[in-house]
Amino acid sequence: QVQLVESGGGLVQVGGSLRLSCAASGRAFSTYGMGWFRQAPGKERELVAAMPSGGSTSYADSVKDRFIISRDNAKNTVYLQMNSLKPEDTAVYYCAARTWGFALAVRSDQYEYWGQGTQVTVSS
Repeated sequence: QVQLVESGGGLVQVGGSLRLSCAASGRAFSTYGMGWFRQAPGKERELVAAMPSGGSTSYADSVKDRFIISRDNAKNTVYLQMNSLKPEDTAVYYCAARTWGFALAVRSDQYEYWGQGTQVTVSS
């Protein structure tokens, strides 16, 4: 069982930045594939960024060049640096993990474990 705890959400103005963190339990974090998803009211959950255990990355078109996913295996933590935030980035952001993490995974059903979510609100 892997537990994920997100932090770092909050209220920010348009153009501002936030960094989300997700701390994971377990001794095999370096082998996990990690992802950040978000869900806005009335919308489906969507991928924001993904990083398999090998370190490559994938981003939604809407966040490319603004968001950066990274991981620190020594701290069992994955991060999402969010820059140039827009009102449409407002959502609950979820961290997700998959234990067979070598391949890139972009669908939510490919992830086994989920955090509780953290609210990000971008005000204009």
